Formats: sequence, structure tokens, C-alpha cells
Amino acid sequence: MKHGNIIVFGASSGLGKAVAEYLADKCENLFTVSRRDPKVGNWIKTDLTKNEEIIQLAKGLEKTKIDGLLYLGGTWEEHAFTSDYDFKTSTDRDIDNVISVNLIAPIKVVKYLLPNLEKSENAKVVFMGALSGLDNFPSPEVANSSSKFGLRGAVHSLRQTLNSYEIGVTVINAGNIGTPEVLQDLKNSNLDESNAIPIADYLRIIELILTLSKDTTIKEIDLPNTKGKSA
Repeated sequence: MKHGNIIVFGASSGLGKAVAEYLADKCENLFTVSRRDPKVGNWIKTDLTKNEEIIQLAKGLEKTKIDGLLYLGGTWEEHAFTSDYDFKTSTDRDIDNVISVNLIAPIKVVKYLLPNLEKSENAKVVFMGALSGLDNFPSPEVANSSSKFGLRGAVHSLRQTLNSYEIGVTVINAGNIGTPEVLQDLKNSNLDESNAIPIADYLRIIELILTLSKDTTIKEIDLPNTKGKSA
């Protein structure tokens, strides 16, 4: 049985693109949201840092039922996760952008698309967290870590708020997922793919969440690589 109507945010690259491509023939309708054309699904061009474009997105989907909302977009500071990162030289624009994309936009997206989720008999919402949003996985990237900590807080609150609508809300706190971009970064650092979480494992988790009944939900999943690298 196919999934219903799924919308994937951040579908033009990285994890969002991988998940969108996986779901393309596994759902009734796939909507993809990004600034660049992901070449999969029904693309809705949207800059998630702009409130008016989020509102326009919602207006365009006004009568559409949404069964699965997957917010898999994300960004981080320049030189993040490298030895070149320096908080002192982080630009205000960089900080604002990271917080906007990783924390503010997900909250607004759920707010404006809640009427669409209400139309579903078993709606699921999934957010891309990170290990750097957990207490035991510190990371020096201030804006990124702050946004991921904040996202977890937002998810816990949304779960309580959306409980009356019987909408499941999950955050996946993962380490480095083996997307083509991550594997290339590892190669550039003379590391092999065993230092990344297989993309197939992440896709299995997405599949599980989307197939749960409305009578249960998975609150959080922490997904570190066995070699312990945080992200």
C-alpha cells in the first residue's frame, strides 16, 4: 500500500533529496520544497527564510490533504565541522540564516500547514534533528547547535499541542548520514564510508514512522554512527 500525500522540505540536496527520491514511487503524491529544482516530485519553489513565501506555499496547498510532513532542510555556519570554524568570525547573517532555516521555519511550516495535516486520518510530522542538539554530543558550532537544541524543544511542545489532532511528531537526531555530499567530505578527509550512517538505515526509519498507526508515535530517535562522530 502506498503512502498518501507526502511533502519533503529541503529536497534539492543531501538527506532531503535522498528521502524524496526514495518516496517518489511510494506515495500517492509527492510535493518537494526547496529553492532549487530537485527534479523529483511536484516542486514548490520556496525560500524558507522568507515568511511571505511560507505563507504562499500554504495558500497553494490550501485544499490538499497532507499525510506526511518531512522537514529535512538544514544549514550551518561557514566552515562548520572543520578546523577552520571560528565563532569570533561568524557573521550575523550566517547566524540569522542558520537559526531561521533550522528552527524558525520548521515551526512556521507546521503552523501554516496544520489545516492540511488535519485532513489526514493518520498524519505524521518528522524533523531532522542532530546529535549536536543532545547534551552528551557537544559541538562548537554555536548557531547550529543552538538551533538543534531549540528544535528538540519545539518538537516536544508541538507533540503536546498536536496530540488533540492525533498527529504524530518525531525528531531524528542523527550523526553524519551517508549522502553523496557527506561521503565526498569524508573522502576529502581521508575517511571511508564506515564513518557515516548508511542512508538505507535512515530510509528504513522514515518508512517505519510513516507506517505507524495513529495510536502510537515515536518521540525521538538518536542515531549515532558506531564510530561516534557527531554532527
